[in-house]
Amino acid sequence: MSASAKFEQRPFPIRTALIVDEDPEIEALLVRVLEPNSWAIHHAANNRAALLLIQRKFFDLILTSQGTSGREDVELLRKIRRVRPHTRLIILTDQSTPTDVIEAMRERAFSYFSKPISMDALSAMIGLAIEEPCWDDGIDIVSATPEWIRLLARCEMKTADRVLQFLDEFAELPEDERHTVGMAFREMLLNAIEHGGKFNPNEQVKIGYVRARHMVTCRISDPGDGFTLDEIPHAAVGNPGNDPIRHVGLREAQGMRPVGFGVLLAQKLVDEVIYNQHGNDVLLIKYIVPQTDPR
Repeated sequence: MSASAKFEQRPFPIRTALIVDEDPEIEALLVRVLEPNSWAIHHAANNRAALLLIQRKFFDLILTSQGTSGREDVELLRKIRRVRPHTRLIILTDQSTPTDVIEAMRERAFSYFSKPISMDALSAMIGLAIEEPCWDDGIDIVSATPEWIRLLARCEMKTADRVLQFLDEFAELPEDERHTVGMAFREMLLNAIEHGGKFNPNEQVKIGYVRARHMVTCRISDPGDGFTLDEIPHAAVGNPGNDPIRHVGLREAQGMRPVGFGVLLAQKLVDEVIYNQHGNDVLLIKYIVPQTDPR
């Protein structure tokens, strides 16, 4: 054997992922997302078998079965936390309620997806889970019921993406309203984290979500000093009528990311966008038209 062959360093798995209840589609997704020379994928037949494996071995990432309920997977997570407090677990389920989502957040699930599951969104979330070095304190529940939830979220993009996925699962809205409220909330949350929190992970935004019978409200408070429309010529909402893209040049000149339509877009998507006096607390209101009986 040559010296070069003898001392050749061959790649070997150094991180492990566990899939509960073998699913070819999920496994194919993991194979695409995870670096093949750095990850080994293991399987467990059900939640009970998964817990036995986890008690013996640490896994860097766990994905639950789509065949179990959100409630069952939260109970699994509670048991895992007793022996592996920092495990990153993503819940996949075909039976979910807002209460299940709340309990998953309380138990610090990394994320939560119910059917139909977007493989693109799940792929992106797995990417965050394997890259993020510290996440346990990213999202804190202040209080929560299925109708009213209050959160604190760290001022960083990855935490924002996790919050958005949880609230998308939590929201019980007609499909059109769910889409428009979600888009408006995303824009306002990113504005708060970028401009109010300055992407400082030591800062937090306050989030409130209320679902009434014919209305949904989202409130976002950031730690910044606030603003007035006269102070943000780099935003699309401040463009004069005869120059609808003036903000683009101003943002480029200031080295800002190529957006700036957040407030303007939110105003188009929901019924009311209301700021407090200082401009660091915003309330989004969307009125829900009652569904008529097709009969």
